[in-house]
Amino acid sequence: MTTHTEHALDPKAEAKTYTLTLALLLILTAITVGASYIQFGSLNVVIALGIATIKASLVALFFMHLRHDKPVNAVIACAGFLFLGLFLLFTFLDVDTRDPLQPVNLKAVVPATATPAAAAPETPAAAPAAAPAKE
Repeated sequence: MTTHTEHALDPKAEAKTYTLTLALLLILTAITVGASYIQFGSLNVVIALGIATIKASLVALFFMHLRHDKPVNAVIACAGFLFLGLFLLFTFLDVDTRDPLQPVNLKAVVPATATPAAAAPETPAAAPAAAPAKE
Protein backbone atom coordinates (compact mmCIF):
# COMPACT_ATOMS: atom_id res chain seq x y z
CA MET A 1 0.00 0.00 0.00
CA THR A 2 1.35 3.41 -0.90
CA THR A 3 1.16 6.42 1.32
CA HIS A 4 0.74 9.98 0.17
CA THR A 5 4.52 10.62 0.36
CA GLU A 6 5.59 7.66 -1.80
CA HIS A 7 4.06 8.94 -5.02
CA ALA A 8 6.74 11.62 -5.40
CA LEU A 9 9.67 9.18 -5.34
CA ASP A 10 9.73 8.59 -9.12
CA PRO A 11 9.49 11.91 -10.98
CA LYS A 12 9.44 10.24 -14.41
CA ALA A 13 6.44 8.14 -13.48
CA GLU A 14 4.69 11.24 -12.14
CA ALA A 15 5.37 13.18 -15.34
CA LYS A 16 4.10 10.28 -17.43
CA THR A 17 0.94 10.02 -15.30
CA TYR A 18 0.26 13.75 -15.58
CA THR A 19 0.88 13.71 -19.32
CA LEU A 20 -1.48 10.78 -19.84
CA THR A 21 -4.12 12.43 -17.66
CA LEU A 22 -3.77 15.66 -19.61
CA ALA A 23 -4.08 13.78 -22.91
CA LEU A 24 -7.21 11.99 -21.66
CA LEU A 25 -8.73 15.30 -20.52
CA LEU A 26 -8.04 16.85 -23.93
CA ILE A 27 -9.59 13.84 -25.68
CA LEU A 28 -12.68 14.09 -23.49
CA THR A 29 -12.87 17.81 -24.26
CA ALA A 30 -12.74 17.04 -27.99
CA ILE A 31 -15.50 14.45 -27.52
CA THR A 32 -17.60 17.03 -25.69
CA VAL A 33 -17.15 19.54 -28.52
CA GLY A 34 -17.90 16.87 -31.14
CA ALA A 35 -21.02 15.75 -29.30
CA SER A 36 -22.29 19.33 -29.20
CA TYR A 37 -22.57 19.32 -32.99
CA ILE A 38 -24.68 16.15 -33.04
CA GLN A 39 -28.36 16.53 -32.15
CA PHE A 40 -29.31 13.95 -29.54
CA GLY A 41 -32.38 15.88 -28.41
CA SER A 42 -32.66 16.13 -24.66
CA LEU A 43 -29.70 13.74 -24.27
CA ASN A 44 -27.24 16.52 -25.26
CA VAL A 45 -27.21 17.80 -21.68
CA VAL A 46 -26.94 14.30 -20.24
CA ILE A 47 -23.96 13.45 -22.45
CA ALA A 48 -22.19 16.73 -21.68
CA LEU A 49 -22.72 16.32 -17.93
CA GLY A 50 -21.54 12.71 -18.05
CA ILE A 51 -18.31 13.69 -19.77
CA ALA A 52 -17.85 16.63 -17.39
CA THR A 53 -18.28 14.30 -14.41
CA ILE A 54 -15.58 11.98 -15.74
CA LYS A 55 -13.24 14.93 -16.33
CA ALA A 56 -13.85 16.35 -12.85
CA SER A 57 -13.15 12.94 -11.31
CA LEU A 58 -9.85 12.68 -13.22
CA VAL A 59 -8.79 16.14 -12.06
CA ALA A 60 -9.66 15.33 -8.46
CA LEU A 61 -7.93 11.95 -8.51
CA PHE A 62 -4.69 12.89 -10.24
CA PHE A 63 -4.11 16.64 -10.01
CA MET A 64 -5.57 17.00 -6.50
CA HIS A 65 -3.71 13.82 -5.43
CA LEU A 66 -6.78 12.03 -4.10
CA ARG A 67 -5.46 8.87 -5.73
CA HIS A 68 -2.53 8.85 -3.29
CA ASP A 69 -4.61 9.76 -0.27
CA LYS A 70 -6.78 7.39 1.73
CA PRO A 71 -8.97 5.41 -0.69
CA VAL A 72 -12.13 6.43 1.09
CA ASN A 73 -11.45 10.09 0.22
CA ALA A 74 -11.26 9.28 -3.50
CA VAL A 75 -14.46 7.23 -3.30
CA ILE A 76 -16.28 10.05 -1.50
CA ALA A 77 -15.11 12.64 -4.05
CA CYS A 78 -16.12 10.49 -7.03
CA ALA A 79 -19.45 9.65 -5.40
CA GLY A 80 -20.08 13.36 -4.87
CA PHE A 81 -19.54 14.07 -8.57
CA LEU A 82 -21.70 11.09 -9.53
CA PHE A 83 -24.60 12.15 -7.32
CA LEU A 84 -24.36 15.75 -8.50
CA GLY A 85 -24.67 14.50 -12.06
CA LEU A 86 -27.61 12.27 -11.15
CA PHE A 87 -29.45 15.09 -9.38
CA LEU A 88 -28.97 17.40 -12.35
CA LEU A 89 -30.07 14.62 -14.70
CA PHE A 90 -33.31 14.04 -12.82
CA THR A 91 -33.95 17.78 -12.70
CA PHE A 92 -33.54 18.13 -16.46
CA LEU A 93 -35.70 15.07 -17.11
CA ASP A 94 -38.44 16.50 -14.90
CA VAL A 95 -38.35 19.94 -16.51
CA ASP A 96 -38.37 18.38 -19.99
CA THR A 97 -41.69 16.59 -19.31
CA ARG A 98 -43.61 19.74 -18.36
CA ASP A 99 -45.68 21.93 -20.64
CA PRO A 100 -44.34 25.42 -21.25
CA LEU A 101 -45.79 27.83 -18.73
CA GLN A 102 -47.83 30.76 -19.97
CA PRO A 103 -48.77 33.70 -17.74
CA VAL A 104 -52.50 33.92 -16.95
CA ASN A 105 -52.82 37.50 -18.19
CA LEU A 106 -51.09 36.82 -21.53
CA LYS A 107 -53.52 36.95 -24.42
CA ALA A 108 -52.99 34.38 -27.09
CA VAL A 109 -51.72 35.78 -30.38
CA VAL A 110 -53.69 34.49 -33.35
CA PRO A 111 -51.64 34.30 -36.54
CA ALA A 112 -53.00 36.39 -39.44
CA THR A 113 -53.15 33.37 -41.76
CA ALA A 114 -55.30 31.35 -39.34
CA THR A 115 -58.46 33.45 -39.77
CA PRO A 116 -59.91 34.47 -43.13
CA ALA A 117 -60.32 38.20 -43.77
CA ALA A 118 -64.11 37.94 -44.22
CA ALA A 119 -64.63 36.19 -40.89
CA ALA A 120 -62.68 38.74 -38.87
CA PRO A 121 -63.62 42.32 -39.80
CA GLU A 122 -61.05 44.95 -39.05
CA THR A 123 -61.76 47.47 -36.37
CA PRO A 124 -61.02 51.13 -37.04
CA ALA A 125 -58.23 51.16 -34.45
CA ALA A 126 -56.47 48.21 -36.10
CA ALA A 127 -56.74 49.55 -39.66
CA PRO A 128 -53.44 50.75 -41.09
CA ALA A 129 -53.15 54.44 -41.85
CA ALA A 130 -53.47 55.30 -45.53
CA ALA A 131 -50.41 56.75 -47.15
CA PRO A 132 -50.80 60.33 -48.41
CA ALA A 133 -51.42 60.50 -52.10
CA LYS A 134 -48.68 62.02 -54.23
CA GLU A 135 -49.71 64.67 -56.70
